[in-house]
Amino acid sequence: MNVTVLRESWQPHPLAWIHRAEARFFAEELRRAGYAARLVRFRDDSISDLPSGLLVLRLSDPVMLAAVQTLTRAAIPFLGPSAAAMERCYDKYEAYRVATARGVDCPATALASEASITSIPMLLKPRRGSDSIGVRLLRDGRIPARARTDRYITQQYVRGVELTVAVFRERAGMPLRIFLPQGMPYSFFRKYLRPAPRAPLADIGLAERVRRTALEIAKIFGVDWAARIDLIHEMENDRLRFLECDVAPLVSANSAFAASLEAAGIGRAEQLQMLLSHRCGLR
Repeated sequence: MNVTVLRESWQPHPLAWIHRAEARFFAEELRRAGYAARLVRFRDDSISDLPSGLLVLRLSDPVMLAAVQTLTRAAIPFLGPSAAAMERCYDKYEAYRVATARGVDCPATALASEASITSIPMLLKPRRGSDSIGVRLLRDGRIPARARTDRYITQQYVRGVELTVAVFRERAGMPLRIFLPQGMPYSFFRKYLRPAPRAPLADIGLAERVRRTALEIAKIFGVDWAARIDLIHEMENDRLRFLECDVAPLVSANSAFAASLEAAGIGRAEQLQMLLSHRCGLR
């Protein structure tokens, strides 16, 4: 089977470096599994020259959205998230509004331009994206003047156990617990540059609850390919709160997405079949 892995051009930015490496690792893994995989750089002015066969998008958030929109307009089939799912999930404020309207328990969230100090400490986050760049813990609740715009959100800081779980269509992986030092947010540094330790959630009852909740959230947002859903469990009151839905997660063999599915008994060979299946995400 011929597979083209679409990656972005080199840029002096850590997101580009991480996703270019992910594309390379994924293509190499496909070759070892017997697929005829090749890496091709995404350029919106040359999409008509893309090779035939399956087209898998392995790009960072902003480039992924641009590629999805371009390919959709050109009616070129691809494997990856839809533009609609990306736009819903990567606007954190809109995702919060959609989720809470459907009864999902979330930390209180507001636009930084409109926020008041409702809890101390609180988190300051860029409104768009899923990579945790720019996440800050405001211990005194004071929002920097430069961030008091609609480009940032504030979010109630919740103390609890950070969890992440893979979702693919109607299947959910085993939730992974992310081991973070007390008082440290799940930042870009702890997610990508020096990843925090993770392990399958030992509490089976809570794990099943997380899986059900993740599938419900994926349905609400119209997730149509691979996704990773982040939640936090407040142990003192047993509340399970939704944090984020990443509809274009890293999916290579060493990713949290792969580890979550593996822990649920879905081996890597089956994962690759799922990711490349005509039935799963090809438009």
